[in-house]
Amino acid sequence: MLLRPTDTRLALERLRDASGDAWTTWRRRSLFLAGGICVGLAAVLMAKAADAAQAVFRSGITASPLLALLLCPAGFALAAWLARTVFPNSQGSGIPQVIAARALDDGPARHALISLKVAAGKVVVMCLGLLCGASIGREGPTVQVGAAIMATLGRLSPERMRGLLLAGGAAGVAAAFNTPLAGIVFGIEELGRAYDRRGSALIVAAIVAAGLTSLAILGDYTYFGTSDAGLSLSTGWLAVPVLGVAGGLAGGLFSRIVIGFAQGFPGRAGAWIARRPILFATLCGLGVALCGLASGGAVYGTGYEEAREILHGESDPRWAFAPLKFLATVLSSISGIPGGLFAPSLAVGAGLGAQASLILADVPVGALVLIGMTAYLTGVLQAPITSFVIVTEMTQNHAMVIPLMLAALIADAMSKLVCRGGLYHTLAEVLVQRAGRERNA
Repeated sequence: MLLRPTDTRLALERLRDASGDAWTTWRRRSLFLAGGICVGLAAVLMAKAADAAQAVFRSGITASPLLALLLCPAGFALAAWLARTVFPNSQGSGIPQVIAARALDDGPARHALISLKVAAGKVVVMCLGLLCGASIGREGPTVQVGAAIMATLGRLSPERMRGLLLAGGAAGVAAAFNTPLAGIVFGIEELGRAYDRRGSALIVAAIVAAGLTSLAILGDYTYFGTSDAGLSLSTGWLAVPVLGVAGGLAGGLFSRIVIGFAQGFPGRAGAWIARRPILFATLCGLGVALCGLASGGAVYGTGYEEAREILHGESDPRWAFAPLKFLATVLSSISGIPGGLFAPSLAVGAGLGAQASLILADVPVGALVLIGMTAYLTGVLQAPITSFVIVTEMTQNHAMVIPLMLAALIADAMSKLVCRGGLYHTLAEVLVQRAGRERNA
């Protein structure tokens, strides 16, 4: 049977359309996979650089603790100046910038938040902050760097930009902590706040690529080491509501303070800070140095080592660690320098658990620390699922899942009593409003 010319033409058009669709699909998948590998490499680089910066600072204050009174104020001033003038939009954790970029339709405004220049500045100035003792983490900055990498690759597929930003941020969390499940949950609960059925497989692919890249270089590891702590069904469960309430209120207070400074204070104090941001950052650095001296140097940096030692019972519980780490993190966050909140928040939560062990002597310290970490991180983020998943993955303790879930729910409710809006999304709204004002101007 002979085909008519019309039938032949239609068959060729269908074949061409099918091949075009297949090429588009594979190009999209390749973008997510290549981006995931690049994010994994960036996460490893940032981890190495952050550790090296902290080591240099600690070696300096070991020789002379009073050196912090010079290094912290001077370093904060330089970091704040660089973040404001050379690398604008690199301030803070970086997660609000990613959320704002996903909300913006204006290409130039979005690019200003997640360009490669901003990402490079984020890494450099974050390391400078750690080099000067700031109480900051690297995980939030990894989210912004991951989103910037994906956005750069996304110029080849601009219609998938929002999905690429979500994938880059989620892959950053997964690679930074070696917690792939937490990366997925964080992407849904915090960055996207919605389930994207069409793009979910590609986002998971990016997270897997980033995680495998990190594992290939650093090896398989558990962030805080494996913990086998558990709770008894009698007195142990009293710790869940106690630490849930305390961690939620403290985390909500932290968010309320940071949001207040970001939105700007009315009156003379707010006007003074707006006119002299570098001097204000210098005073914040001096405050961090005083906190460090009062704590014997324990509150400088990410707080990872201190939290790990408390979790595994390698250091004695101290009443002063949690409040001093809280204050040092507040000062670092409101100073305007780049830096994340995850690791310092986990350290504050570990300190709360250690404080509770002085009262609840019959409860294992490790269990109290895990509950404290989850409760305080939930209070700061108001993202309960992300909080208990990330703590569970970082310690490989599945026996504590139910207590951690309950503590996260209690902390989330308590945090909302103090701070109605979530920290990252409220800060993102500030960025979106500022972009709108600049566009109108």
